[in-house]
Amino acid sequence: MRESVEDCVHLHGLTVPGLELVLEFIKTSKVKIANETLEDLVETASFLQVTSILTQLSLEIQLENCVKLYGLSEVYGAHDLHSACLTYMRNHYHHMLRRSDFSSLPVDVRAQVKELRMKEDPWSMLMYEELEQRWKPLANNLPTDMLNVRGYGSAVLDNYLFIVGGYRMTSQEISAVHCYNPFRNEWSQLASLNQKRSNFKLIAVQGKLYAVGGQCLGTVECYSPEQDGWTCVSSMPDPLTEFSACECQGVIYIMGGYTSRDRNTDVLRYCPSADAWTVFRSCSTHIRKQQMLSVEDTIYLVGGYTHEMEPRLRRPGETEDVLTVQSYHVTTGEWLQLKENSSKSAVL
Repeated sequence: MRESVEDCVHLHGLTVPGLELVLEFIKTSKVKIANETLEDLVETASFLQVTSILTQLSLEIQLENCVKLYGLSEVYGAHDLHSACLTYMRNHYHHMLRRSDFSSLPVDVRAQVKELRMKEDPWSMLMYEELEQRWKPLANNLPTDMLNVRGYGSAVLDNYLFIVGGYRMTSQEISAVHCYNPFRNEWSQLASLNQKRSNFKLIAVQGKLYAVGGQCLGTVECYSPEQDGWTCVSSMPDPLTEFSACECQGVIYIMGGYTSRDRNTDVLRYCPSADAWTVFRSCSTHIRKQQMLSVEDTIYLVGGYTHEMEPRLRRPGETEDVLTVQSYHVTTGEWLQLKENSSKSAVL
């Protein structure tokens, strides 16, 4: 290179702070990282091909600098740093949602981060190993203050596992919210419910969580990951216990259980966008303690107990511990009886 025999070399376009930081790193193997000089540092390190600085930056990514480093990695073609920033945003997705700089990223970038979050799951959530076809313990145990809690709600949102509310062995209800991040193998405590509740349903719908009902409760709360907070939304028409619930096509469906007066035979539907409940049909069979889940436009009900309400269909007071799986089509309202299970109640 001609510059190797020159007494003076002019580096056009580089800044003095950037050169000082790179030279300091070459002498000490340490680099000072500050938001105000990040661009100078990345620009100079990329121009001079001091890749060890970019590697060091990949280890220094934090909430405060992640978005800026991501942008710089795109401008200067630092591919490893670019991948490291995406990985960091994936691992800390809900924390990133609460930051305005993340919200300012292009829609396709934010969608890519969420796709990475949903696609890559190193712990398989709840540790059922599909290849080995066996259950394995979580890599990180429950927080100690949750060990003796019963009747809590649980749900998965954006590949985070949420454990919410419940009651202790002393029958004391709690409002605590714990979250497990499988990408970091760690538990964290989030904003508590506004109201203590147990034996309720926790349902993920369109990027939010809904805590529905509870022991003697008809109230509903909504959790926003962006705000890390719960807000009250429209209550159920009547408080229910021992009911079943699930999400289907962006709507919450509730079946069975008991009101304070009688068995509930209505099908309830909650629309989050309208914040409104609809009671839209009654069933000839009362159900309770069934597991509900949906696939596309069909809801499946598994296990639990049924009680025929039509006198001609049952003996007086007859309640059956069901072996069957039922399906309900939310568009047509059609019920179907599917294949029987091999054991009663102990399903899902």
